[in-house]
Amino acid sequence: MTRPWRPKLVALDIDGTLVDDQGVMRDDVAEAVRRVLDAEVPVVLATGRSWHGTQPIFDQLGLPPGMAVASNGAVVVDYPPMTVRRQVTFDPSDVIEKVQRLAPEALIAVEDIGRGYRLTGEFPAGDLSGELVLQSAEELAASPVSRVIIRDPERSEQEFLDLAQRLGLHGVSYFIGWSAWLDIAPEGIDKSSGLTEVVAAYGIDPAEVLALGDGRNDIEMLTWAGRGVAMGQAPDEVKAVADAVTAPFDVGGTAAELGRWFPG
Repeated sequence: MTRPWRPKLVALDIDGTLVDDQGVMRDDVAEAVRRVLDAEVPVVLATGRSWHGTQPIFDQLGLPPGMAVASNGAVVVDYPPMTVRRQVTFDPSDVIEKVQRLAPEALIAVEDIGRGYRLTGEFPAGDLSGELVLQSAEELAASPVSRVIIRDPERSEQEFLDLAQRLGLHGVSYFIGWSAWLDIAPEGIDKSSGLTEVVAAYGIDPAEVLALGDGRNDIEMLTWAGRGVAMGQAPDEVKAVADAVTAPFDVGGTAAELGRWFPG
């Protein structure tokens, strides 16, 4: 007799899955995550945020010591105390040169793990967290980084999709955000690649993972997991690859999906 499927690990995106666009976590989300932990099932954050922006959510949820996947999979940490378990970097000089040539007005930032960002100009308030250091594009391009962020608040989402095509990005992975935001990571790196290291450490098969997310940078994670669930507000291309679609975040979609497997 086949035993019914039940997740042995839960992987959760943060923005749009655990918190709203103001960074506020619903009470039902916190309670649902607590039920997962009470069932002794690991909860792993898998986010495009830097570790600096991820740690407050880890602490708010009261997660036990364990791993987290940050920077779209380029960084995997053990916490607490924070130890970088994996960091994948690439040479950003070609990408930065192309951006300067094709979109000279765009803002560029590179991540300093655990500290903040180095950036060519001021990003909109709330976009980035940690120490923010202004540098020239040449300084940003001078050493390997875990990711490059391109931001142009004046461009529409479609204009940014067109820019990504014009950049002709090869040898890297890239993820287009909800607005005029482009995340560029080392080739082959995404949330699923970071989670692969996590599940190997736990001795869990990806087929035993429940994953929730709402962004284009969640597509690989949702297709990798045994059950990948898109939030109701996700773009159509994210919903298309998911095993299921839950309700939007603002009407309790996260808690509903977690409650399916870990009822109150």
